[in-house]
Amino acid sequence: MTVLGLGCAQLGNLWRERSDAQARAIVDAAWECGIRSFDTAPHYGLGLSERRLGAALAHRPRAGFTVSTKVGRLLEPVDGAGDDLADGFAVPRTHRRAWDFSRDGVRRSLEASLDRLGLDRVDVALLHDPEFQPEAALRHGFPALAQLRAEGVVGAIGAGSKDAGVLTRLVTECAPDVVMVAGRYTLLEQPAASALLPACAAAGVAVIAAGVFNSGLLAEDVPRAGLHYEYGDAPAALVERASAIAAVCASFGTTLPAAAIAFPGRDPCVTAVVLGADDADQVRRNAALFAAPPPAALWPALRSRGLL
Repeated sequence: MTVLGLGCAQLGNLWRERSDAQARAIVDAAWECGIRSFDTAPHYGLGLSERRLGAALAHRPRAGFTVSTKVGRLLEPVDGAGDDLADGFAVPRTHRRAWDFSRDGVRRSLEASLDRLGLDRVDVALLHDPEFQPEAALRHGFPALAQLRAEGVVGAIGAGSKDAGVLTRLVTECAPDVVMVAGRYTLLEQPAASALLPACAAAGVAVIAAGVFNSGLLAEDVPRAGLHYEYGDAPAALVERASAIAAVCASFGTTLPAAAIAFPGRDPCVTAVVLGADDADQVRRNAALFAAPPPAALWPALRSRGLL
């Protein structure tokens, strides 16, 4: 069974500012929709996402939800002015990110995350973007997480990345419980299907699908120029392909976002789909689409047209 989780990058002011009340409304809407899994990271708004998520969940029963966060980037205070929009977040640049997959770095990162979240443990801890320092992440970062798991500070461990290759290495060379694949097993593109998903099936590793809208291109019923792909403007060829998929979806009485949400969960390894949301209404829309998947006949129709 695949469950729906809330991706919390927007709580860290992804692309634009949101008030504390708006961020709280996103989490409250998720809870009202039955969502009990929340994914965050220090990277998201230089810790703002974790602080806001922790505050929003503080009055909820701890046994009633799961939180995943990430390690690999330490937040170091800086005296510089300006904002963090170069890294995608509309927050003051009070810290800089420093890569650190060492044992000490992983422990310091998690301790800081627990403090921001107001928790004494997290349910899932992931190496964040290990493709930038793969040897350090796999040789030092992962054993550090395994030690924290043994100590009971974290539950499941693994990595989150948009690089299917490095996740495949993790699965075959280490012993993760879970991987989060971002944007590489979507309705638009499926590079994770060739090696990562078979490796996960063989090793019994759970898969969390994130970035299923490919940063925004698949998030609207009718794709258009100017929507994001990989956090930049979508190339014309991909807009055209997404438009062709959307037309087939419409012919089956469904929508492109509904199909994008449903697609990853068709693989038995995928145990969760994590979706971000700009506001509370988008949370509710996503939850409604998740609860009403497209007809099964859509998938062979897309394959027959070379669109899947």
